Amino acid sequence: MNIKGFKYVLTFIASVLMLTSCSVENDVTKIVITSDDYMKFNTREIIVKKGKVVKLTLKHIGKLDVQVMGHNFVLLKKKADILEFASKAAMASKNQYIPVEPNEVIAYTDMIGGGQETTIEFLAPKVGVYDFICSFPGHYAMMKGKFIVE
Repeated sequence: MNIKGFKYVLTFIASVLMLTSCSVENDVTKIVITSDDYMKFNTREIIVKKGKVVKLTLKHIGKLDVQVMGHNFVLLKKKADILEFASKAAMASKNQYIPVEPNEVIAYTDMIGGGQETTIEFLAPKVGVYDFICSFPGHYAMMKGKFIVE
C-alpha cells in the first residue's frame, strides 16, 4: 500500500472511531455560569439550539452566605415581565425566592451561597430570546441576561 492509500485508510479508521465514541452527551449543551459577592453573572448572553437538553451549572464563587448574598438562575418565559416577576419572587423567601406558582418560569436552580454550586437540566424552549435573572430580592436589576435559542 502506498502512502496515499495509507492516509485514506487512517482517515477512515479515525472517522469510525469518532462516530462510535459519540453518545447522548453530544445532545446535551453544557453551560457553566458563575456569580459572585458583587451581584454579577459572568455572562449576559447564553446561546443554545432549540430542542437540545441544556445542563446548566451555577457556581457562586463568592464567600457570603446564601441568606446574605444568595444567587440562582431563573429562565423566564417570553412574555414574563421581569419587574413583576421579581416583585412576586421577593415575597417568596420560604420557596427560595421563586413564586409558589411559577407560571412565568421555564427553569430555575436552587438558591446558593458562596462556595456552592447547583446544576439543572431542561429542554431548550422554542426559537427566540428569553430573559434570565437572579430572583434574590433586588438582584434582578444587575443579575440578568438574554438566553437566545436558535
